[in-house]
Formats: sequence, C-alpha cells, structure tokens
Amino acid sequence: MHSGFSDTVLTRRIDPYSVRLFVSAARAGSIVRAAQQEHIAASALSRRLADLEHAFGTPLLIRSPRGIALTEAGHLVLERGERFDDELQSLMRDVQILGGEIRGTVRLYANVSAVIGFLPERLRAFMQQYPGVEVSLQENDTRDVIRACLDDLADVGVGVDMPVPAGLDAWPFASDPLQVVVPADHPLGKRKALSFAQALEHSLIGVHQGGALDRSLHERAAALRRPFAPTVSVSSFDAVCRMIEAGLGIAIIPRSAAAAYAGNPRFARLALDEPWAMRELKLYALRKSPRPRAVDAMIELLQG
Repeated sequence: MHSGFSDTVLTRRIDPYSVRLFVSAARAGSIVRAAQQEHIAASALSRRLADLEHAFGTPLLIRSPRGIALTEAGHLVLERGERFDDELQSLMRDVQILGGEIRGTVRLYANVSAVIGFLPERLRAFMQQYPGVEVSLQENDTRDVIRACLDDLADVGVGVDMPVPAGLDAWPFASDPLQVVVPADHPLGKRKALSFAQALEHSLIGVHQGGALDRSLHERAAALRRPFAPTVSVSSFDAVCRMIEAGLGIAIIPRSAAAAYAGNPRFARLALDEPWAMRELKLYALRKSPRPRAVDAMIELLQG
C-alpha cells in the first residue's frame, strides 16, 4: 500500500523549467524582471509559479504591489532549486561532451556599440559554425552587462573596458575609438581632428544619460573644469545623428555608431584628439571551470 505522501508526489510532477523560473523570480524579487531575464511573458511565468505552488501544495511566494517575497517554504525551494538547476546544467554539459556536437543556449549581453558595430557578422559566423547553439542576446549598458555576468544571468558579456570585480575573466573584443560627428556644412567639417576642450565650445548632443559614455564625458569635462551640458539628449545613436543632421549640434560617439548612422556625405567625422578616446571593448564571463562548451566556443570566436 502506498502512503498518501508518495501518491501526492507521483501525481504532482515538478517541472524543472518551473523551478528555474522560480529561482529567477526569487533572485530578482519581481515576476516582471524575472520574465524579462528569462524571455517569457510575465503572465506565463506567473502561471508557472502558481502551478509550482500547486504541485508543492503550499504557497512559496508572498505577492504585493512592491514585488514578491518568499515564504518559509519558498526559501527552502530556492535553496534546493539553485542546486538542482546547477546539477541539471552540469548533466547537460556532460551529455553534450559525450555526444560530441556542441549544443545548448548561450546568454549574451552586449552594449549598444557592440550590437550595432561588431556583433552581427561575428554572430553570423558563430551560428553558421555551431548550428546547434541558440543565442539569447540582450542589449544593456556596460555596467548592467558586467552585473549580469557576475550574477550568472549572462554567459558572455561585451562592454567597454573597465576595472571589474574579481571573479570575472576578460578578453579583447574590438577597438571602438570616439569620434566627433558634425554636419557636413559645419565650420568644423573640414577638420581632421578636434580636442575635447574644443568640442565643448560648441552645442553638444548627448546620448543615453547615465550610460557609460555619458558618465565618461562628464568626468572628462569636470577634469577640465568645464561643464558637459548637452543642449539636447536622446536615447540612441541613430537619434543623435538625426539631431546632428538637423543642425542642432555636434556629438561625440563611438566610431561603430558613427559608421552605422553617419556614414554618408551629410556628415563629417573627426578624430577625437585625446588619449582616452581610444576606447576598447572587452568580452567578459564569470570565471568557471569547466565552462559549457558552447560558451567556450563563443568566447573563442568573438575575440578580436
């Protein structure tokens, strides 16, 4: 005769994917943020969590307008669920090694310079060489890229070279120096290069307030005891170039963005004559041994 407990376990199967979604939601403290990280609709993730609670027969989450908190049972499921997900990923890696073919999913976080300037062709080459690997790409500011790598939400990150905490490995990815973009008929249009101090004498267009480039330009201006006060700020490089084209000012942007959006006769592109303008991009990944083969393959192929 079976006990009631074992009958319950047999009839209420625990879905490993739902456990993974629960762990993501618990870490994020929000169903919406977890859904964004896992690339699933928030309503679908919420249903998965409700099904998981039904399978366990007890509430795991306390839901409120401010987010979610864990019940005592939820804390236990989080602790065991993290170990369970690690074991499942390890099993997948071992099976892939035995099978020979490189398969799996690589979570790639990259800043906008990499996305518009360097990644498309390299990703195409990677996906042609490894058709069994799915790439999940998210565009983020460099700080968020590094945080995602540290939190093990990203397998590989691409961002501006900067000091990073211990535990991250880094490799060269690409050089992406800063340029000054002006309208072709601007008085500066015939020049080859411009210093930052000279650029500050003109109306400037800012991009992505609070982002890595915006912070860097503010810091450089402060070092010159000058304000960095854009007359217009927008959220993307293509919008910056539209503002330049309309004659609203000039802008300092990476060469990758200038080539993508200002590579026509309506614009002039000048070198930014500063040592710090030689901007380098790096690949980042959480230090692991061993890494999934698909992640190692991507790091090897993406290196500049």
